[in-house]
Amino acid sequence: MENHLKTEDEENIDKVTKKGTTRRNIVLGVLLLICLAVSLTVGLVLHFQKKEDIPEPKKIIQIRNGASVNCHPDHLRDPTQIECENRGCLWSESVEERVPKCVYKAENTGYIANITQTPTGYTARLRRRGISRVYGMDIHEYMNVNIETYSTHALRIKFYPDGKFYEVPEEALTMNKVSGTGDRLYNVTIVREPYFGIAVTRISTGVTIFNTTLPGLMFSEQYIQMSTKLPSEYVYGFGEHNHRRLLHDMNWKTWSIFTRDVAPVDGWNLYGAQPTYMNLEEDGNANLVFLRNSNGMEVDLQPKPNPAITYRVIGGILDFYIFLGPTPEKAVQQYTEAIGRPMMPPYWSLGFHLCRWGYENLTTLRTVHDRMVEAGVPQDVQWGDIDYMYEHLDFTYDRVRYQGLPDFVKQLHDGGQKYIVMADPGIGADPELVRNASINSPGYYMYADGVNNSVFIMTADGKLMRGNVWPGETVFPDFSNFNTTVPYWQKWINFFRKEEGVEIDGLWVDMNEPANFIGGQYDDNQGTGCERNKWNYPPFIPNVLGRGTDGRLFNKTFCMDAKQHWGIHYDVHSLYGHSMSMVTHKALRNISPRKRPFILTRSNFPGTAKYAAHWLGDNQSQWRQIPWSIIGMLEYSIFGFTMVGADVCGFWFGITPELEELCLRWTQLGAFYPFARNHNAVNFRHQDPAAFGDKFAEIARSVLMTRYKFLPYIYTLMFHGHAEGKTVARPLLFEFPQDKATLSIDRQFLLGPAFMVTPVLVNGSRTVDCYFPEGRWFDYYTGHEIQTTKETVVLDAPLEKINLHIRGGYVLPWQQPANNTVHSRGKPMGLLVALDENHRASGDLFWDDGDSFETREKGEYLHVKFETAKSNFLSIEVIHNGTVSTDGLAFETIELYGLSRIPAEVKVNGRRVGRGSVRYQGANEIVQIFDQHLPIDQNHTLSWIVF
Repeated sequence: MENHLKTEDEENIDKVTKKGTTRRNIVLGVLLLICLAVSLTVGLVLHFQKKEDIPEPKKIIQIRNGASVNCHPDHLRDPTQIECENRGCLWSESVEERVPKCVYKAENTGYIANITQTPTGYTARLRRRGISRVYGMDIHEYMNVNIETYSTHALRIKFYPDGKFYEVPEEALTMNKVSGTGDRLYNVTIVREPYFGIAVTRISTGVTIFNTTLPGLMFSEQYIQMSTKLPSEYVYGFGEHNHRRLLHDMNWKTWSIFTRDVAPVDGWNLYGAQPTYMNLEEDGNANLVFLRNSNGMEVDLQPKPNPAITYRVIGGILDFYIFLGPTPEKAVQQYTEAIGRPMMPPYWSLGFHLCRWGYENLTTLRTVHDRMVEAGVPQDVQWGDIDYMYEHLDFTYDRVRYQGLPDFVKQLHDGGQKYIVMADPGIGADPELVRNASINSPGYYMYADGVNNSVFIMTADGKLMRGNVWPGETVFPDFSNFNTTVPYWQKWINFFRKEEGVEIDGLWVDMNEPANFIGGQYDDNQGTGCERNKWNYPPFIPNVLGRGTDGRLFNKTFCMDAKQHWGIHYDVHSLYGHSMSMVTHKALRNISPRKRPFILTRSNFPGTAKYAAHWLGDNQSQWRQIPWSIIGMLEYSIFGFTMVGADVCGFWFGITPELEELCLRWTQLGAFYPFARNHNAVNFRHQDPAAFGDKFAEIARSVLMTRYKFLPYIYTLMFHGHAEGKTVARPLLFEFPQDKATLSIDRQFLLGPAFMVTPVLVNGSRTVDCYFPEGRWFDYYTGHEIQTTKETVVLDAPLEKINLHIRGGYVLPWQQPANNTVHSRGKPMGLLVALDENHRASGDLFWDDGDSFETREKGEYLHVKFETAKSNFLSIEVIHNGTVSTDGLAFETIELYGLSRIPAEVKVNGRRVGRGSVRYQGANEIVQIFDQHLPIDQNHTLSWIVF
């Protein structure tokens, strides 16, 4: 039966009819006639008052029946109808909120094509049709397209003009071929008429996952536009931004991508440039799309019933790589195989890190260190922010305020801890400062050395590009020129280690968006700014932070026409932090060839994870920012980063006594970030876990000890990330993509497939909502099995507890914790075996010396596999035993989650275990088999009988 929705007028007429009153009908008729007369009179008056040269506005009220492409995406003001129609576009006022009023017509944009088939796909020669200019620029009349079968699971679609054009250099990002077996997962359909388009369809389901047959396709030198239809509105990714939810709001949201130094704020472009998204199809299959382009851009997202993405890019070309999974995890693996697998972190970097901008002298730093030791809070790494430097100059330390720093670092090393310092790209150039630095640090001439060796970025007219950062007047290395910058950077890292005597264990590269406080450059008269040209003030500018009313692109960074090895800064701006990470990695490798470099970077690009870890920048001590940190962490997992985290307790604003609970809850969450560091800003109170008193320290110590206990599991996850591209922190949807409830969950997350973290994110709350997907789930602390699945359960969450759950079907290796990893790595080990509904479970352990470079590639590691091949039989099998010392490590305890009762009999390696070595743990729901000594580099079996 048809469901007819009546209009308000129809409902009024019905009411009158039902009353059956003739008198009211007459009155109504008279009123309608009066209204018509008044309307006609007003209309005539308005008609004669109008100027003849202004046409009558035409309103087209319609419900959107297809994807719409905005023809007037200027962000400072809305267009008028006349401006819209002068562009050759359609004025359409929709009843749907936020739909653009000015949209492209299908008949006057795009290209027509001649298609040629090739051994690996197709090529197309495109010719423009319709609109010929955009933002004062000619649209290219001819374009070229290559469609290449990249593997059975991936393809590449590249649009480029004739002649010279900029594209991301191979030296910056070499794309590797993606492996794949079996039949190809996709078909490509080329649409010729009425305009050119490409549709990529998943063969197994017939779902079109990438479809460019939308109006508005255009290419000019500084404005490129393309739209693509999506199979669903389940979109994740694009960065770096402060997204409030992991699942994108598709209601005509615009996100700009252009690296920028700014504290995380809503809606704006942040430190990284990640033009990558994942789309989950309605049936749970996933595809991932990467646009290999480093120019400034923005993406428009539009909702169902016609979900779509519009790219607007201000340079370069369109070079798309599409990965078809079909699972979310497989799609990320294919992506990282193409851009480069994430680096393998040293084992110690998985410990707890502590930093503060505000250790005003070494005495303060020693006090904090001693406080942490006395409180027994585990810590592996102490960091140095810009305080340690002499006048903020890289690779110096202040010999007055930080007198004795080399000895303090030696003390850290003797105690099993590490020391990492910040190094900014801005090199101090003020003459007086440089003179004084050579007195504080004899032999220091970093500025002159860079000038003499042509290390620094130059302006368009051939002068040094001078800006202003922490040391005042600064110049900036061109990290894209490896030939000059690698030896330069290496030299001064070595100077700090040898001449200054500070034996650092890694580097923290910050302010590398690149940041510049003045925005532009100093000229000879000490003024600031940039030349008014098409690079510094492009014809179209994405909605980036700081564009202002004049459309400048250089706010808080370099002039866009500055010269670099890879191209003008306009093209390579968002590659600066990436190139700095590459150079730092090369320099540290040269200095210590056997060691794994550890680098933390703020700015990043696809492929940066191969060289560095990432933290989410200068967040604030606010409750709302705690869940946002989970979203940022999970997004960077999609982008291929395994080592990522946020500043625990927040960087800005500081923790007041009223907000101590915020810091405590954040510490509980941060204990399970892949990269766990507490860091805050100058002029605010100290927020290290030992600074709030005994009770706080006790809770922090407990949760961090849980992290340390599971470092063998987390390290094994890092190995799989490095070797296979698997994610470490992952959203629930990665494991349960067909469960619609998981698609919007971002307040809880998984470490690997088996360890679920559900933190408290609301002030004063002593409960937490936790969704349990299908399967067996066990409370980590008690072993209690959750009886309700595929539903949200309210769990108790007292102040001292973070809810942790183990997924049935997995074996997790663990180790008795200690106050740092040097000590914990020698402790007894164990296994947590969580049985699924069939009493099966599997897992593995990767173990090496924790610090040497490329141990996997050289075979210098131990790899052990755990599996319950039968419902009551666990095998421990060494599948690789390279030249690595295990120092007598052994599995001393096996914990079984999911048994209905304590076993009547347990055998280890065929030997019956005495009753005194089998017990219940927790609420009589964890069976512990203890006092075993099973060397981790040998095969073992364990069996049990439950009557």
